Order: sequence, then C-alpha cells, then structure tokens
Amino acid sequence: MLGFFFDNSRCTGCRTCEMACVDYNDLPAGRKFRRIIDYEGGTWTDNGDGTFSTSAFCYHISLACNHCANPECVHVCPTGAMHKNDLGLVVVNNERCVGCGYCTIACPYHAPSIDPILRQSSKCHGCSDRVAAGKRPICVEACPLRALDFGEVDDLIARHGTFDANILPLPDSKLTSPNLMVKKSPAADSEMAEEGSVVNWLEIENNHEE
Repeated sequence: MLGFFFDNSRCTGCRTCEMACVDYNDLPAGRKFRRIIDYEGGTWTDNGDGTFSTSAFCYHISLACNHCANPECVHVCPTGAMHKNDLGLVVVNNERCVGCGYCTIACPYHAPSIDPILRQSSKCHGCSDRVAAGKRPICVEACPLRALDFGEVDDLIARHGTFDANILPLPDSKLTSPNLMVKKSPAADSEMAEEGSVVNWLEIENNHEE
C-alpha cells in the first residue's frame, strides 16, 4: 500500500506543498487538492504580580487525499467513477463521474469536491503519473522542511517509525483507515490540543471560485 508520512513537528505552514500541487495540476484560483490547516489554541493568565503566563500554541497540518484502505468515497460512488487504480491510489474516472457529490459528503477528510467548472468530482490523485514513473508526488518533492514523505507504508515505517493519522482536528482514523502517518509535534501531542480550533476555515474551503 502506498501512503503519505507527515512530520507535524517540522511543518511551518509555508504552503509550498500546496502551491506546488496547484501549479502541477494547473488548478484555477480557489481549487486546492492539498490544503494547510492552521490549528491554534491556548490562553493567558494574570499572575497578579504584573506578569502574565500563556499556554498559546499553534501547529499546521498538510492534508490531501489519504488514499484510504477503506475509502468511503469509493463505497458511496454510484457509478464506480471513484475507484482505486493499479497503484492502489484513489482516483476519479471523469468519463463515469456524474457530479452527484456523494463522495464529497462521505469523505471525513473532505478530499474530493465538485469542480465548479467541470461539474465533476476532483481530488488529489497521488500524482499517479509521477509515481508510475518512479518519482514521488510533487508536494513531497517541494517541501523545503522535508515534512512530507511518500511510498510503500512498510518502507515509511522503516524510515520514520510507526505512527497513525490521529491528530486534531482530523477525524478518528478508524473511520476509513487512511494511508497517512503523522508524527505529532509536542503541542499536538499535549492535552492542550483538545482546546484548540481551526483558524483558517475560509482559506481551506474547497468548493468555490475566485
């Protein structure tokens, strides 16, 4: 199985992976296959002596399609347009897609969305053409902090260790068994993360034109 590894402790939220994906796929303004989630939280406390303490934190998550082992988008597609290709990556057959949007509703990661021009589902395809040629996805190659990696899951485990995809605010990985492994930052691995929130909803909304 092919999948992504993401080192949350290295990501600075620079969005180079996001921009590289947009450029490589020639996406119009407002369309993104990979998105950066900014997750923030914390508060401050008056110590009563003229000083203040803070528990503020911020971390970033680079997220695209996770090419799940149990993809809900594939299960609900009425035409078979959403499917796994020969590489095991979840892709859309545009000759069969009718733009019903069931995949968009079903995916807990909001990876597929309906292209407002084509009126069909579109999403990260794992750079299948590059992978078939022995290369890595463009987002992985573009990351300046080497926070992203891609390959066979067993090889990723050998290189980075064993991790799951359970990091807030992402849904429980038991839902679709995503082929995504996330190494958490200290902030993401702390109890503080429970009190955080996504602060860039307007940016990551993926169904609009500009």
